[in-house]
Amino acid sequence: MKPSPKLLVISLLLVFNLPTFSQTLNPPPDRRADEGEGPFKRLIIRGATVIDGSGAPPQGPMDIVIENNRIVQIANVGTPGIPINESSRPQGATKEIDAHGSYVMPGFINLHAHVGGAAKSPNSEYPFKLWMAHGITTIRGVPAANINWTQRVKKRSAENKIVAPRIFAFQIMGQGEDWKGGPIYNEEKAREWVEYAAKKGVDGIKFFNKDPEIFKAAIDAAHENGMGTVAHLTQLMLGRTTAIDAARLGLDNMTHFYGLFESLYRGNDIQPWPAGFNYNNEQNRFSRVAYNWDKIHPRGSEKWQALINEFLELDFIIDPTMTAYLASRDVTRERLAEWHEKYTLPTLWDFYKPSRINHGSYFYNWTSWDEIAWKNFYKVWMSFLNDYKNAGGRVTVSDDASFIYNLWGFGYIQEMELLQEAGFHPLEVIRAATMHAAQAIHEPKGKKLEFGLIRPGLLADLVIVDENPIENLKVLYGTGFLRLNDETNELDRVGGVKYTIKDGIIYDAKQLLADVAKMVEDQKKNR
Repeated sequence: MKPSPKLLVISLLLVFNLPTFSQTLNPPPDRRADEGEGPFKRLIIRGATVIDGSGAPPQGPMDIVIENNRIVQIANVGTPGIPINESSRPQGATKEIDAHGSYVMPGFINLHAHVGGAAKSPNSEYPFKLWMAHGITTIRGVPAANINWTQRVKKRSAENKIVAPRIFAFQIMGQGEDWKGGPIYNEEKAREWVEYAAKKGVDGIKFFNKDPEIFKAAIDAAHENGMGTVAHLTQLMLGRTTAIDAARLGLDNMTHFYGLFESLYRGNDIQPWPAGFNYNNEQNRFSRVAYNWDKIHPRGSEKWQALINEFLELDFIIDPTMTAYLASRDVTRERLAEWHEKYTLPTLWDFYKPSRINHGSYFYNWTSWDEIAWKNFYKVWMSFLNDYKNAGGRVTVSDDASFIYNLWGFGYIQEMELLQEAGFHPLEVIRAATMHAAQAIHEPKGKKLEFGLIRPGLLADLVIVDENPIENLKVLYGTGFLRLNDETNELDRVGGVKYTIKDGIIYDAKQLLADVAKMVEDQKKNR
């Protein structure tokens, strides 16, 4: 007897901890009158140092003029250390932000986002505000949640009726509450589902386990419909489709690391699993990943460079989500991160705890051997990402939060720090989080950029922070960082995003974090 299509989808959702039909993930409440100001007829951000997202160096002081939800002018108004000539500045503001001494960047874009599930956070307002508090104005849900739920919330976000990033919805092949076509088992079914998803307003496909011929048919159909494609190339499909195989099939982006090392194997064609390995045992599954680190052609070898060159020819974008696995190399550090006490919901904390059921909670007996293997794995992984970037390849920023002690928003800033650890200059990191991520969204649609750069004509999605992120990316964490005050000889906590602007609407990022802290406090009291 074949399982029903609905049962198959529910099983897949449970494996990846996405909301099932029986769970209730509450939609975000309507935006209150005191949440966000604007958009304004003419908003001017005064005296900012601008980091435009292109990789260009900071420039300031600059005045940024926004009319309604569009940037209309970026005016160079002076030289550092010299008083600004007020008569030469743009005039006629209906609202001004004093950004003298502050830094302005494009709104950040998270390409691997899950809203979570009711078991982790019953209220979607919680992850949305965590993202917005960290300057994230756009997410690519892969998936955010079920199709119908996501489409409803996506529309409300586009209308700015809720406090939430702009949403682009990628869905898993075969997903859909009203999909009547059954399991996707051949090319015809794949194309049929893509047509169904396109009519629903889905922006792209997230792939897990599909045979190459089905994979290819779905990618082609997606591109015909102006939809993007991204794949988590699970270990179950790597025997037939590695990262380079997927790129040759036309895949736009890969996420995580699956298939990358397998594209560089030396002496093996598939990973040499231990005799007792079982994929459904997540400690087996996640610990063994790291033991790939020394089984590939080394950095700088002919095979290593050939892979980079072919990825470049195929215009392949890598979205690594290093933060998603960060606990694997030091579980104690991630478990004790300073933001958990104030900003992590008890229900989410319960999910994080070692468990044979909850996806990603695989620390049943995590040893020094495992952590050392993962540290070695990160060294090799990072070196490939940096070499690919240096060759002209695009690497992007995302968090894949709500698993493995990885908290929405905070994990995104961790990913930025990890790219710097890999060898990226902070300007390259910010470019990865803005322009390159925006290109990953717009290019499959055949559209010019609507956001991701600070340019006249683009949407007014911006991040304002009072500290210099080039000097220290830690200033972007909601918790900021501790710095010694030489005058008082005391530690001051500085940083944190000050304002997040989406569609010309100004949000107080610190108030958003205060709202999150209140949610956590209330859930603790209710327990």
